[in-house]
Amino acid sequence: MPGGRLTSEERRSIATGLAEGLGYAEIGRRLGRPASTVMREVARNGGPDGYGADRAEEATRDRARRRPQDRTPPVSVADGGHADGRDPGAVRDFTDSFTELLVQQGLPRMAARVLMCLYVTDSGALTAAELVQRLRVSPASVSHAVAFLEQQGMLSRQRPSGGRRERYVIDDAVWLRSTLAAVRMNDVLAGESRRGVEILGADTPAGARFGSSAEFLLLMSRTLRQVMEEWRRRPPVHPERRGD
Repeated sequence: MPGGRLTSEERRSIATGLAEGLGYAEIGRRLGRPASTVMREVARNGGPDGYGADRAEEATRDRARRRPQDRTPPVSVADGGHADGRDPGAVRDFTDSFTELLVQQGLPRMAARVLMCLYVTDSGALTAAELVQRLRVSPASVSHAVAFLEQQGMLSRQRPSGGRRERYVIDDAVWLRSTLAAVRMNDVLAGESRRGVEILGADTPAGARFGSSAEFLLLMSRTLRQVMEEWRRRPPVHPERRGD
């Protein structure tokens, strides 16, 4: 069934499809599954280059065995777990798969885990102690991850009036700020690429390579700025949030 768990045979078909160079949509079409299901399965089990059917099957069994005693749900009842009809198992699966996607995009694993822990809370805000408790990691690990995410513009720190503990916060603009940071880096790289043209010579293969890079990076920056401006102008659509 499209909504059921993947079978061993389906996992072998996914591995075969990846080996053939097929995309997620085509593999999903052959299986009668959504492309998103295939993408999550691959993302959480080694990615396109490391996926193996037997290894994925064993990893799935291991996750199922660990959950009752070793895993802490990323959301609590107070944060809307059972109270809102959310399935804790489905939330865990979603959190795991989205985390793997972030890791594949280059985000350090602990930073990805912290970001997702904040993302799945309705308030989008947690203290360091709450992150340590939910992720079951050391305070130092959380501190390093938070510093990285803050540098990337993906979270901010807030100290409630009269409170002593800082809260780490994300909001609807998390990807906007992250993209802005990427645009600024593109601009820096474009400037350095132009300097490379001057140093190496525009009429040399190396200089021409840097010139092409500068043009591409500047085009990307202009396009992303247009997208960000459209996003800023959109009306807010999220419901009012609850505190944790």
